[in-house]
Amino acid sequence: MSATTSPLLTVEEFAALPASIARRELVCGEVVETMPPGGIHGILAALITAALIQWSKQRGGGYVGIESGFVIERDPATVRAPDVYYVRAERIPATGVPEGFWTIAPDLAVEIVSPSDTAEGIHEKVRDYLAAGTAAVWVVYPRSRSITVHTPDGLARTWGPEGSLESPELLPGFSLRIADLFR
Repeated sequence: MSATTSPLLTVEEFAALPASIARRELVCGEVVETMPPGGIHGILAALITAALIQWSKQRGGGYVGIESGFVIERDPATVRAPDVYYVRAERIPATGVPEGFWTIAPDLAVEIVSPSDTAEGIHEKVRDYLAAGTAAVWVVYPRSRSITVHTPDGLARTWGPEGSLESPELLPGFSLRIADLFR
């Protein structure tokens, strides 16, 4: 008996799939579905998004969003959807914010770890974002109330509730007390 494999999807084929209640990403041409996140996940995403939007309005640039698709690889096709993201104003395409998937990597990708996430899955997301040109990936761990910041230089820095997130090169003037997220 031989195993059958499904053909790999392109970005365009993935975009044309019918709507689904499951969250989906395209990873190396294969659709990966996950359960919708829980309550803590949603609150953390909202708090981080609000802090980034406030900073972006004060500093005059870029777009902050949630769960939008980013084409970060074409061969094999990979579309990731960070829980929260930021794209600097100068990187917005001349045509504006796309109606479909972004065709650039986000400058900042935030992934909030859900109970169903695996260490390997989170590692793959971080690796994919950084390889595509993302300047920083924040991985939020609700259970340990900590955030690990990954950067292209291969460093990973972790802050607990007593720390503050700052990224002067990418987000000048931005500061978020981690304790404020986990109150």
